[in-house]
Amino acid sequence: MQKKLLILIFFLLLLLFIPVKEKKVIRKEESNTSERRAIFISYIELSKLNGKDEITMKNMIDDMLDNIHDFGFNMVLLQVRSFSDAIYPSAIFPSSRMIVENEGDPLPFDILEYFIKESHKRGLELHAWINPYRIRNNISEGDISDKNPAFFYLDTNKVEKSEKGLFYNPADSEVESLILDGIKELLDNYDVDGIHFDDYFYPTDTIDYENYRLAKEQNNNLSLQEFRLSITSSLIKKTYQLVKKKDRNLLFGISPEGNIDNNYNSNYIDTRRFAREDGFVDYLMPQIYFGFLNSTRPFLKTVEEWNNLITANNVKLIPALAFYKVGNYDTYAKEGSNEWIEYNNIIAREVIESRKLSKYDGFALFRYDSIFQEMPTIPVLAEKENLKIVLEN
Repeated sequence: MQKKLLILIFFLLLLLFIPVKEKKVIRKEESNTSERRAIFISYIELSKLNGKDEITMKNMIDDMLDNIHDFGFNMVLLQVRSFSDAIYPSAIFPSSRMIVENEGDPLPFDILEYFIKESHKRGLELHAWINPYRIRNNISEGDISDKNPAFFYLDTNKVEKSEKGLFYNPADSEVESLILDGIKELLDNYDVDGIHFDDYFYPTDTIDYENYRLAKEQNNNLSLQEFRLSITSSLIKKTYQLVKKKDRNLLFGISPEGNIDNNYNSNYIDTRRFAREDGFVDYLMPQIYFGFLNSTRPFLKTVEEWNNLITANNVKLIPALAFYKVGNYDTYAKEGSNEWIEYNNIIAREVIESRKLSKYDGFALFRYDSIFQEMPTIPVLAEKENLKIVLEN
């Protein structure tokens, strides 16, 4: 017995002198904490919650926000209204069929409130992203419930069908009031950090002809382009005023198409005006979904154009970047169509280059599922690693 005890003591003493391999601690450099690092959570990600019980849904949301926080993001753009509906209890819009089985069914709980609470708990900003005009991305009317304001407009010029889907008529004053009432409801009931519009502005070429005809009676020199630009500018300005009336610290921004001319000539959204005049937006988040080798819209040239466009004192630039293209063929990039396949550091380099711009305030990635894939490809893993290095230095 005594011999066994002596052996045990010997081994214990021996362990004290065996060198233990020290765990390498990588010290995180002080990051640019003022930089906004946003990520889009769309209705596509939210649709995965559909059919789950409340506990599972909340666990899924927690996992998403943990991933976002741990990677280094600090701003969430959550699509709270994508099809004239809502992921929160609303007196104006029905519950979203992305969350419930049928539009208008009772929500299992307040999805938006839970997102806000859990985002703020992790130090993340939560901005409510809405689509002002889109009702459906197809022409089917069968699943539009009578709780949807669009239901009562279907046979009027307040709604129009196009190859892109069903849309509200931007030029209708009731439609504008409906959108603004929905924003006010959000601001009054939820502790969001801002309101965000995406690029769905003027939806069709014919939706507002009757409205334009009436406007021409008052001003015969008014062009259709001028009319449409004034319509969208009115909504943007009034939204900005609503947001600032609620709280001067809240933000309002838009995410227009990356091509400045297309915004002006096709989408009828006057980004040039918003960039030079205060009182419309706090930030522009253009969808600069282009690589460096894109022959039509090379990234560096395009992001610099946007930066130079902004002359207003209080307007910032937050480029939206195309993480969804990582590892994929870029159809419209011409000679640069293979760039996202051949390189695994495009997003990281785009962040580095954007940081050099005078109006830069951060970046955004489209979208959550693209970067946090359940079974990520090797290109995605490599691009994530390279981006992570940039965010840590």
